[in-house]
Amino acid sequence: MRSIVRNIVIVAQTLVIPFLDTGLAQFPIPGSVKGKLDAVTGKMKDVELTQAEEVSLGQEISARVCARYGVVQDPEIHKYVSLVGNVLTRQTPQTGIAWHFIVLDTDGVNAFAAPGGFVHLTRGALALMKSEAELAGALSHELAHVTKKHTVRAIQKNKLVQMGVNDTDVKSNQELFKRLTDEGTRVVMSGFGRAEELEADGEGIATSEKAGYSPSSLKTFLAAIKLRNGNSNARQGFFSSHPELEERLQKIDARIELEKWTASVRLEDRFSSNVKYNSVALAEIGTVEAKTEASSGSQPEKKEEPKAKSRFSFGKLKNAVGGGSQTTQSAAVTGSGDSRGVDVERAAKGGRNPNQVPITLTESDITVFISEGKLRA
Repeated sequence: MRSIVRNIVIVAQTLVIPFLDTGLAQFPIPGSVKGKLDAVTGKMKDVELTQAEEVSLGQEISARVCARYGVVQDPEIHKYVSLVGNVLTRQTPQTGIAWHFIVLDTDGVNAFAAPGGFVHLTRGALALMKSEAELAGALSHELAHVTKKHTVRAIQKNKLVQMGVNDTDVKSNQELFKRLTDEGTRVVMSGFGRAEELEADGEGIATSEKAGYSPSSLKTFLAAIKLRNGNSNARQGFFSSHPELEERLQKIDARIELEKWTASVRLEDRFSSNVKYNSVALAEIGTVEAKTEASSGSQPEKKEEPKAKSRFSFGKLKNAVGGGSQTTQSAAVTGSGDSRGVDVERAAKGGRNPNQVPITLTESDITVFISEGKLRA
């Protein structure tokens, strides 16, 4: 009896059995849990999402990311990043996704990928890059998080998301959808595990190479991040949530050698003519104190139009949305928190306008872009 009791958790005076097996079948199971058990294994079923539901989920998560960091209000930079992104999506295994490429208005160096095709890159990340091939490497990495459904799988692992919810139909259950959004935002903003990041590296460089970009350019960008963090008292942003960079760099080299890849397009000149941002050192980045406000699941309020400012960044918020709350920027803006051990890239101050920037891309635009860059269609 003692070993069985250890498997039972009491939450708010409700009996909950997170991982049920046939050995506990003699205990009465609450109706809200019983309907979610697999008839064969007796374990909790995973929440299943259709592609349309993944898009809706990704859209909600993207809105929260944009509210946190703001969006650069420059159609030209969005068009350029979207052109590179569309060259790459032609080489991905998953079709039918309407991809969205969004430049976040922060000096922090980071990137975020939400389900359904929402890819975010900060102007700080763009400022650290030296070539279009490095941009392609970073975008391809984020594309892999989407095509491999890393966020969805992470949500499915968290069975507590389903607890106390009678109806697991995402379409009809707003409470469940909000829980999925909260958990998905937490996953996207805090980063993935080692296995997911290494998988994204491998898939990403393969996608870049298929498009004609030098696959070693992701390594170049990661090396720049490592150098940027060399004197930091705390591991920062994109660096802090990913596997040790030395391991990643070695695996990229090994994969390129194994595959005998020869693509070498870098396009430094085209990149520099489109990206004009200057990188801001960690010690000079302003940060915000994160605070959590109760949320009913509605969209974040629109913020005031920003004053004219410089472009691009890549930061991750450590205390992301979770447990039915929404994280927003506090009014308290401080100097660099690196001396206090703060993750400056994630806590970096963002812009005030969360609105996406509409652009128009035609098939002809993409074809010409590929041809001029001597890339592969």
